[in-house]
Amino acid sequence: MGVRRVAVLTVHSSPLAMPGVGDSGGMNVHVRALASELARAGVESDLYTRATSPDDPPVVEVEPGVRVLHLAAGPLEEVPKQTLPRYLCAFLCALLRAGERHGPYDVLHSHYWLSGWVARLARERWQAPVVHSFHTLGRVKNLSLTDGEEPEPPARLAGEERVVSTADCLLAATPAEARQLTELYGAPPSNVRVMPHGVDRRRFRPGDQAAARAALGIGRRHVLAFVGRLQPLKAPDVAVRTLATLTRRHPDLDVELLVVGGPSGNGVGEPRRLERLAAEEGVDDRVRFLPARPHDTLGEVYQAADLLLVPSRSESFGLVALEAQACGTPVVAARVGGLNHAVGDGTTGRLLSSHEPEEWAAAVATLLRHPGKLAAMGQAAARFAGVHGWDVTASKLLDVYGELLAARGEPLLEQSG
Repeated sequence: MGVRRVAVLTVHSSPLAMPGVGDSGGMNVHVRALASELARAGVESDLYTRATSPDDPPVVEVEPGVRVLHLAAGPLEEVPKQTLPRYLCAFLCALLRAGERHGPYDVLHSHYWLSGWVARLARERWQAPVVHSFHTLGRVKNLSLTDGEEPEPPARLAGEERVVSTADCLLAATPAEARQLTELYGAPPSNVRVMPHGVDRRRFRPGDQAAARAALGIGRRHVLAFVGRLQPLKAPDVAVRTLATLTRRHPDLDVELLVVGGPSGNGVGEPRRLERLAAEEGVDDRVRFLPARPHDTLGEVYQAADLLLVPSRSESFGLVALEAQACGTPVVAARVGGLNHAVGDGTTGRLLSSHEPEEWAAAVATLLRHPGKLAAMGQAAARFAGVHGWDVTASKLLDVYGELLAARGEPLLEQSG
């Protein structure tokens, strides 16, 4: 008998939120996609998150076998992520009460350190093993701060240490993240498993570029895209400066840039700052700022673009890079973190070691001037992403769940009827 029921904790960001704005991003996509795949395999998932509005229903059935449960913990409004630790005890109490009604569960799977803090305590009541996914690590972010950015607070670093020391299994998206967990946090290597992210191959696939451009109202010959939350860590300013450098040095290429996403965290003023930057660089007529889009419509943006730019200063994986490649769009990305594994340098795109716009513009110009090479990269990108389906990730995840329960020697839950 296999695992039947999983409690998934995602305290700070609802799985129902649209990626690309606020604290919603690749983690939200990850949680929803895996829950959906587990449901297809006959495993039910209850996704617990914090209620942020009086209108949040207690239970939302997303699809058969996948529910989102909103727990009252703190004010019924969005609050800064940095202040959420003060509400973790309330979330834990609400979770335990909800578990009496909706549980029991075979496994607890927590996402981000705030959820891990709750999971380690809920485990004592529920006697279920804890699997944890960090998605980002405070100490890694502190190693790549930009000018003016505040370092991650000591409370987060201490919280991450507690999660590392108590979780039964830590999932890392890449071998690099696995090394960071062992070297920066002292995680026992035997407790760390590499679990790559996946991509929805039904939603993200090669398409008609001309039709996608027509739908978006694009008229220029070449299109670059930046997709993600607008915050200094994601470095959207590098994308704007790259376009400006291209326009000055290669005016014949006729390039425009799509910036798709909304402000997040310490990037509240980022959209206006980017608009000013585009005007100062003389490319405000070539940069189009589009709000964050529903995830199932992002494929149109990727299909319309010649290249996706991912200039992040730190990235645990870089899911947008995999999504773009699944659409046959090569990626030019920073050589940081998980992007080293999400992009094949010279095969599915380019990895650059600096954030200097001149280097980025040169790499982009070289690709745009060689359409044959660009097309070959796009084909290789689609093949590469095509073997990274969420179904593959879910299968590996079920193996981890099963091994943890087998190691405990405990009987699995009977399916509720």
